[in-house]
Amino acid sequence: MTVRIEKDGAVWTVIHDRPEARNAMDPASADALTAAFLEFDADETAAVAVLWGAGGAFCAGWDLKYVSSLDPDYPLGELDIPPAAPRGNGGEIPRGPLGPSRLELDKPVIAAIEGPAVAGGMELGLWCDFRVMAQESYFGVYCRRWGVPLIDGGTVRLPRIVGLGRALEIILTGRKVPAEECLAIGLCEYVTAKGGAREKAEQLARDIARFPQVCVRADRRSAIKSHGLSVREALIQEWYNGREALVKDGIAGANRFKAGLGRHGDFEHIG
Repeated sequence: MTVRIEKDGAVWTVIHDRPEARNAMDPASADALTAAFLEFDADETAAVAVLWGAGGAFCAGWDLKYVSSLDPDYPLGELDIPPAAPRGNGGEIPRGPLGPSRLELDKPVIAAIEGPAVAGGMELGLWCDFRVMAQESYFGVYCRRWGVPLIDGGTVRLPRIVGLGRALEIILTGRKVPAEECLAIGLCEYVTAKGGAREKAEQLARDIARFPQVCVRADRRSAIKSHGLSVREALIQEWYNGREALVKDGIAGANRFKAGLGRHGDFEHIG
């Protein structure tokens, strides 16, 4: 089995384990990874996921040995998106070649990156909410060398994260982008010692999972959905999105604060 899930309460670590190919993605792995994240999103006991590649590589991209076997006249086959197809997490839209890159989950996913996260592997990292990279790990559009385009969201998400000019430079040159540079340009949020990315990502996931989850998901959803809206439209969207969280989480939380919990920035004693 190339994909497995390790659960620690509300934190699920989804592991891609195909070391013979540096975790390059073939159809079986893509299907399994997509199924794992759909299971995570649907499970009421799960709150935060970590995506990690076993064996020292996050993901070396789409398996080019598989790509070389595709029919040149219809290379994407069932993965091609029909024009004007509705967006969703079910069968009405095909998965991306890298698996879950077209899913829109309602729960956060943190990428824990060791080693290469290149080509489609970089796109998979960009799909996550944020990224923890170990020293000596790196991004890069390495598929630039072979004429394989970014079709798992790379041309969409990278400019939104680092800005258009910097994204185009990374996309067009296909160069290696080391972890320290990623931190400097906002392409990752944490850099750890080598071998420490999973531990740090899981610690962050546990911290997030402790908070009232209706509110966590509402704020996450609003931040994502506000992209591209005018300020007024975004404020309206934020208000209607947040009302449920205020009722379900906020009033009870305010009463816990009134009772003496969580004072002076204390995040340890909140429940």
